[in-house]
Amino acid sequence: MNSPKILPDKRPGASLVIAGLFLSLALGGVQGFAADAPGASASPAASPAQAEPPTTWIDPDTGHRVIRLTREPGSDSFYFNYNGYTPDGKKMAYTTPNGISVLNLETMEAKQLVAGATHTIIVAHNTPTLYYTKGTKDPMYSQLWCVNLDTGVNRKIADLPRRAGVVAINADETLGAGTFIEGDASAGGAYDGTAALGRMSATNLGEPANKGQMMARRLAAKLPMTMFTINLRTGKIKPLLQHNTNWLNHLQFSPTDPTLLLYCHEGEWQRVDRIWTIRTDGSQNQLIHKRIMENEIAGHEWWGADGNTVYYQLHFPRGGRVDFIASYNVKTRERVWLQYGPDASSIHDNSSPDGKLFCGDGDNSAPWIFLLRPVLIRDQGTVGEHLIKGGYLEPEKLVNMSKQNYRLEPNPSFTPDMKYIVFRSNMFGPDYAFAVEVAKAKP
Repeated sequence: MNSPKILPDKRPGASLVIAGLFLSLALGGVQGFAADAPGASASPAASPAQAEPPTTWIDPDTGHRVIRLTREPGSDSFYFNYNGYTPDGKKMAYTTPNGISVLNLETMEAKQLVAGATHTIIVAHNTPTLYYTKGTKDPMYSQLWCVNLDTGVNRKIADLPRRAGVVAINADETLGAGTFIEGDASAGGAYDGTAALGRMSATNLGEPANKGQMMARRLAAKLPMTMFTINLRTGKIKPLLQHNTNWLNHLQFSPTDPTLLLYCHEGEWQRVDRIWTIRTDGSQNQLIHKRIMENEIAGHEWWGADGNTVYYQLHFPRGGRVDFIASYNVKTRERVWLQYGPDASSIHDNSSPDGKLFCGDGDNSAPWIFLLRPVLIRDQGTVGEHLIKGGYLEPEKLVNMSKQNYRLEPNPSFTPDMKYIVFRSNMFGPDYAFAVEVAKAKP
């Protein structure tokens, strides 16, 4: 992580932070991680006579300008840890009920590039290429495709093995990575690998109401899985892990190192050792975060733009509620934990391209889009080696999300120029992609 400002901790009681941390850990209860019922409403709403939501407004509670980026009801920006922007920062890919479109962020002109049910993967970091998969007549099989976001030319890359999905593309666009369930085993539900290909839109409220039950059933099934790479030029499949009964999910290549893959053991976070990295030759398969106490959970991991820093949310048992954005640098092995309070909790957090800022999408208990400024606590000569660096996050509220039904997760991301935070929202009913200016609007 690039260096944020470093200050002595002058907050009241700061000298008791460590003691308070461990006291709250000792007194805390089990932490869950599920969406609650929607909160109270207070943000802008479309009137019955209004044909569609406003294209822009200044949030009266924060003073920040919000822009509606997409025009199609049911349109969404990407999941928080998958890049949707072209390398020059001028265009953003997004999904619609009818396929995939691209938005020119300078002219606000949108163009559909792919029609039909698809699963988007990522926009490449070095070329204006979006990779995606789409189904075939046989629901057990799919194909890997790509489209040039400048020219609109689509190209088929490969037919995929039975039940296989490619979900990551490496930095030099030579390899994809994915998983499949071996044999005919099935756990049932939306998480068994056999669900119909497509997207979950907030027109059906995004995440299923029984998501926790389906996840528990899928984890308990211990279905044997293979994680593989696919050569994007030849279509050759190479197994990385085989006959693995962990639920392998959320594959993400480093944006700078084409041989380094981040993935997780999916499931309720306290029931899995979640965050892992592995090399594309199958070596160096290692756990990134090892828990130190009961009911500690970590997850929603993502790569920093430097390609060396893995960020993730870290939560200790609630009671005193101790939450962090944590990071681990795979080269230096440096760890940083940045604490935040319950008033800044989010389903997902994200980092800016320069690593100096963070953002969050809030939750039912804190329904806001947040900007988070890190402050590191200056070390005062602590005895010990390889110690975790500590700090905290100063939150700023950007968008009132009290009308958000959080079954649709907003999934925030910084634009490449860091002037905006993009998120998706159903605050007006159907979901759209929005952007909020990081700088407060001038009077």
